[in-house]
Amino acid sequence: MTKTNDESSVAKIECVGLIMDGNRRWAKENGLPANEGHRRGYEKLKELMRWARGAGIPHVVVYAFSTENWQRSTEEVGYLMQIFRFVLENEINKMIEDRVCVRFVGDISRFSEDIQKMMAHAENESSVGEYDSTLYLAMSYGGRAEIVAATNSLLKEGKRSVSEEEFSRMLWTKNMPDPDLIIRTGGEMRLSNFLPWQSVYSELFFVDTKWPEFTKEEFETILTEFSMRERRRGK
Repeated sequence: MTKTNDESSVAKIECVGLIMDGNRRWAKENGLPANEGHRRGYEKLKELMRWARGAGIPHVVVYAFSTENWQRSTEEVGYLMQIFRFVLENEINKMIEDRVCVRFVGDISRFSEDIQKMMAHAENESSVGEYDSTLYLAMSYGGRAEIVAATNSLLKEGKRSVSEEEFSRMLWTKNMPDPDLIIRTGGEMRLSNFLPWQSVYSELFFVDTKWPEFTKEEFETILTEFSMRERRRGK
């Protein structure tokens, strides 16, 4: 059943998940190095946060760096670390001024000590005050690794049986709402180890547009389609 404008669930969206795919392919198609694709991808993320805020969406979680991404070339991983350092050193204060709270989810221990310290500082700096939105950066994140880590933590506590709620509290994303919808750009139609526990009732949207070219119009079209979907959650 189609909802009226007054019943639209767009305003009720708590969390949007994003798989920002297609940076390297976009760069190649435009005769640019892969690194430029990643840089443009970060600029697009800043735009997306403004769009989400305008739509009244309080939480955004993005697949910024997966556990599998560590296997990429040393040069590419090194450049991505440079981007992370730049963001942590130069962008966090701007985000806080824009009332964006920053959180990191993933196996943070795999990052260098200086990046870990900057992550902790960023979270501490945005842990006080009031914010309009929260950006969760999935860094060194893999859904299977997250589930295994949670299981091992419960085993260390001597647990033999737990509820879904108890298990959820052991996840890296324990303080994050499950995504109402997940958008993947770049033409691929899979979640690639992104939030397997949290996405069981997420609405999925796959678009061909590569992430650096993703537009506000496409984002708003997805929100409109989401508002017309009936979410039964198995009922």
